[in-house]
Amino acid sequence: MKTIIEPFKIKAIEPIRQTTVKEREAHLEEAGYNLFLVHARNVLIDLLSDSGTSAMSTEQWAALMRGDESYAGSESFYRMRRVVQNIFGFRHVIPAHQGRAAERILFSVMCKPGDVVPSNTHFDTTRANIEFVGARAVDLPIPEAADTQARLPFKGNMDVEALRKLIVEVTPARIPLIMVTVTNNSAGGQPVSMANLRAVRAAADEFGVPLYIDACRFAENAYFIKLREPGYECRTPKQIAQEMFSLGDGCTFSAKKDAFANIGGFLATNSDSLAELEKNLLILTEGFPTYGGLAGRDLEAIGVGLEEVLHEDYLQYRIASTGYLGRRIADHGVPIVEPPGAHAIYIDAGRMLPHIPRAQFPAQALVVELYRHAGIRSVEIGSVMFGENATHELVRLAIPRRVYTQSHIDYVVEAILEVNDRREKIRGLQMTYEAKFLRHFTARFRPAA
Repeated sequence: MKTIIEPFKIKAIEPIRQTTVKEREAHLEEAGYNLFLVHARNVLIDLLSDSGTSAMSTEQWAALMRGDESYAGSESFYRMRRVVQNIFGFRHVIPAHQGRAAERILFSVMCKPGDVVPSNTHFDTTRANIEFVGARAVDLPIPEAADTQARLPFKGNMDVEALRKLIVEVTPARIPLIMVTVTNNSAGGQPVSMANLRAVRAAADEFGVPLYIDACRFAENAYFIKLREPGYECRTPKQIAQEMFSLGDGCTFSAKKDAFANIGGFLATNSDSLAELEKNLLILTEGFPTYGGLAGRDLEAIGVGLEEVLHEDYLQYRIASTGYLGRRIADHGVPIVEPPGAHAIYIDAGRMLPHIPRAQFPAQALVVELYRHAGIRSVEIGSVMFGENATHELVRLAIPRRVYTQSHIDYVVEAILEVNDRREKIRGLQMTYEAKFLRHFTARFRPAA
């Protein structure tokens, strides 16, 4: 059968509200043309993020009732830890309220001013947490990833030769860890191959540097390996995930992605000494190590979600439905990052809007126009988010897990194609306010003169 169906039934609904173009224009002006500052009630289809926006299952909702809210020694923590250790394999599991909290603890403990942290591509919060402690984040994607139109199976890979060159140049003593993000969010949601992870592991061993995995979308990456990497077609997503993590010394994880949770995350490591330092900092800033800033019911939801996300029927639907959106708009002339990823479709706004100079933020201009035209909220992944480090001007359409149906996606397709038909009329923007760190969350704009 060619028709994509959701491998679930809808048991509860949340109404969404229609607005007019005139109303949306007023909301944009009030928000300084920054969609982060638009009230959610005024958004029709919300593709701003797939983080914390998933629909939980009946099993997850049932698990909430088991939540043990004990301050110390919560049974909910031990149930979650058993699931995490079964999949990820790390000895120490340190919960945190979300992924960036785990990142902050990791880099505060492992990094010092002058250090360098290489990655296939750092996401915005990862980079900010590294820079906040005085270290430098370096992106080392494969050269082929620079071409958004190239259709490669694993465009999220790290350039291993560039990694070796960097380590020799700055010396291993200044590189506290190597980080690989799966899937590679900032590079278009592209997967990383097992062969590339093994090559990075070999380089890490060669120079005595720990390897950490940013595991936010590990299940989606595992399924891409199953589909695209020879030798893995008969392996289950769980078995592939277990092999991926066996190559790391630790990981950070936002449970708001591939665990279907609305909040939560964790830091994991095999190092007893690092775990002790990390738990001490956790107590200072997040909470006791058996709750880490989370309610027991949230720990329960994470444990169930981690098991559900590895179901093959779900992963098949997830990747097929995202690919459906990508192919529908790309086949009608909208330039996207090829091939489509799993959690999002990335429109290449630089190609779509060549008349808008980079200084006038073409991707942010497209984000604004999609909302103005159809009430769709998306996010800029370009010069607003990364400043001078931006390599492309992308618009990310991040699809919440188990939330929207195919008719919602067809509406998104129709809206994008209508905007594309009159793309020459879209104007650029001027930034009127920016914060020192993570400016895209709170920046304000006005239409360019």
